Amino acid sequence: MYFSSTLIASFAALCDIVSASPVADRVIRRDCSSEVAAFNLARRAQHNARRSTYPFLLNTTCVLAPEAELENYIPNPPMRQNVTDDQVGIALTLDIGILDVSTCEALPNVMVEIWSANAEGEYGTFLRGASPAGSNGIVEFQTIFPGFTSQGANHINLMVHTTSLISSGVSHVGQIFFTDKWTTIIGMQPPYNTNTNVRVLDLDDPVYMAASEAGFYPVVE
Repeated sequence: MYFSSTLIASFAALCDIVSASPVADRVIRRDCSSEVAAFNLARRAQHNARRSTYPFLLNTTCVLAPEAELENYIPNPPMRQNVTDDQVGIALTLDIGILDVSTCEALPNVMVEIWSANAEGEYGTFLRGASPAGSNGIVEFQTIFPGFTSQGANHINLMVHTTSLISSGVSHVGQIFFTDKWTTIIGMQPPYNTNTNVRVLDLDDPVYMAASEAGFYPVVE
């Protein structure tokens, strides 16, 4: 599967994220680069139409590697698209678009979960939610830019189910990473500057390194 995401913050950053999930050996993965490019252009056009200004960073295509282990996961999150709760931080809009890696076609109506740490790098019952993708294979979440934890490089966790039901099987578990530069820049702002966790850089995180193999690119720039 592929995922496309748009990241919009107060200093606004737009990033297209693409993710591939493991498939059975019998399924032949296609080169979906042209479909992904068209998909990304459509997402950018939609955001242009919704806003009179477009103060975004460079648009890039990122490829999330295969499976990551579950961390700090709580089953059955609330069904919602706005997961910010009362957490203070840089506002972030995350558009996740899902394409089947074997057909290069959008996968509609599959349940998507996200969860992350807050600005201080702490997990809790906040910043968690689930929502099904629409008929176009896209779901949008409102959250905040995460604070780093001591467990690995800064990231947002995501899970994709096989159907629109939260009780259905899981087809993908992955992590969306951020550049060390942006984590550093945002980390200078309150309340991120109160984070006391030990910082792990991208290249020092074995999960990030595994996610970057075989041409995958899991980093938001």
